Amino acid sequence: MRGVGWADAEPIPAQPPPGTSAVEIVVAKRDCRELTRDQIDWVVGAYARGEVAEEQMAALAMAILLNGMDADETAHWTQAMIDSGETLDFGDVGRPLVDKHSTGGVGDKITLMLAPLVAACGAAVPQLSGRGLGHTGGTLDKLEAIPGWRAELSTEEIRAQLRAVGAVVCATTPTLAPADRRLYALRDVTGTVESVPLIASSIMSKKLAEGTGGLVLDVKVGSGAFMKTRARAGELADAMTAIGAAHGLPTTAVLTDMSVPLGRCVGNALEVAEAVEVLRGGGPPDLVTLTVTLASEMLALAGITGADPAGVLASGAAYEVWDRMIRAQGGDPDAALPAARHVETVTAERAGVFVSADAMAVGTAAWRLGAGRARKEDPVQAAAGVRLLVDPGDEVQPGTPLLELHTDTPEKLPDARRALGGAALLVISEPPRPRELVLDVRRSR
Repeated sequence: MRGVGWADAEPIPAQPPPGTSAVEIVVAKRDCRELTRDQIDWVVGAYARGEVAEEQMAALAMAILLNGMDADETAHWTQAMIDSGETLDFGDVGRPLVDKHSTGGVGDKITLMLAPLVAACGAAVPQLSGRGLGHTGGTLDKLEAIPGWRAELSTEEIRAQLRAVGAVVCATTPTLAPADRRLYALRDVTGTVESVPLIASSIMSKKLAEGTGGLVLDVKVGSGAFMKTRARAGELADAMTAIGAAHGLPTTAVLTDMSVPLGRCVGNALEVAEAVEVLRGGGPPDLVTLTVTLASEMLALAGITGADPAGVLASGAAYEVWDRMIRAQGGDPDAALPAARHVETVTAERAGVFVSADAMAVGTAAWRLGAGRARKEDPVQAAAGVRLLVDPGDEVQPGTPLLELHTDTPEKLPDARRALGGAALLVISEPPRPRELVLDVRRSR
C-alpha cells in the first residue's frame, strides 16, 4: 500500500459496520450522502466474496453514476478494490518502474512502441494490458498476432523479464483487484459504465496493485474515444490524478485527440506491422510524436534526465528492446504476420482534399470485419482491419483509393462499408486545419 493513511489500513471487515447493510449503503448513496470508509471497505469486500447480491451492487453502481463520489470516497473505493486481491512488488529489478495506461482508441498501438522505447532509455515498464471490446482494440490482441507470442506470465516471469529486458507487456494476473473485474462486468450490462468515479477507480486500482513507481495516463478525447468531449476527458483525468496523489503515486494525465485514428492502420496484425515501422525509425508522424511525448513524461516520473527518446527511437535502439521483449515471451519477431484473404479498396467519390476519416466509423468498420469483439469471449481475426491510404491534406480525384478493408470473411464487407458511409470519409474543397494531437497535460499534486 502507498501514501499517508493507506499503510496502516485495516483488513476488510467480514461483517457490515454496526447498524448498516448493503441496502442501507445503496439508500445512502441514492440520497446523495457520502459513504464512509467502513461502508466502502465492507461493501466492496463482501461483493468480491459473493456476499452482496448482484442486484444490490447494480443499484449502488447506478446511484454512484447518478450522484457521484467525492475525491475521498473515490480514493477509498479504489483502495478497497486493491485490498480485494494481491499486490505486486517489482522494486528489486534494478531500474525505476514506470507504467502507462490508455483509455482506449482506434489505431492506438502506442504501447507497442512506448514500452521498448522507455526501457531503452533506462526505465522498467511492467505493462499489464487487456483485450479489446467493441470498436477499441486491445494491446494483447495485437501482440497475439505475432506467431508464438504468449500473454500469460507468472509474477516471477514478469520480474525476470523486467530485469533482463526492461519491458514486459502481458495479461493482468487474475488476483489483481478481483472486485474490479467482477464490478466491471456488472457495469457493462447495467448501463453504469459511464460513471467517472467508477472508471477512475477501475483503472487506478489495477495500476496501483501492479506496484509501479509512476504512471502516465493517455486520456483520449473525440469520436473514437470513450470520452467524447474535452470537458469529460478532463474530469476523468482529474479524478485519476487525484487518486494517484491520495495513494502517493506520481501520476500525469495527457489528453490526446481521438477524432481520427492514430497512424494509418487499424487491426491487430496491421497495427503490429506499423508499430515495427516506427520502432525501426520510420512510421506516421502522429505515432512518432505521441510515442515520444508520452515517453518523455514517463522518463520524467522515473527520474531519468538527459535521455533523448526521439533520438533513441530514430536510432533503432528501441527496436532491439522490442525484439528481445517479443522473444522473451515466445514470439518470433521475424515471422510473417497474418495477412487477410480478402482485401477491398474504398475510393473517393469526388475531387477535393481529404480531410479525415472519423475514428468511430473506422473503428466500427474494423470491428465488423473481425478485428474486434462484441463480447469478451468472442474470437478475433488477427489479419482483419482497415488500412488508410491517404493522409489529411492529400488531394484526391474520383476513384482515388482512400482505404483498404481487410478480412478473412468477405460476407462482413457490406457491414464495414455501411459503417464508413455518410461523412465518415470527408473530402472538401479547402485544406484542413493542422491537427492538435496533445490537448492538455494534468499532473497529480
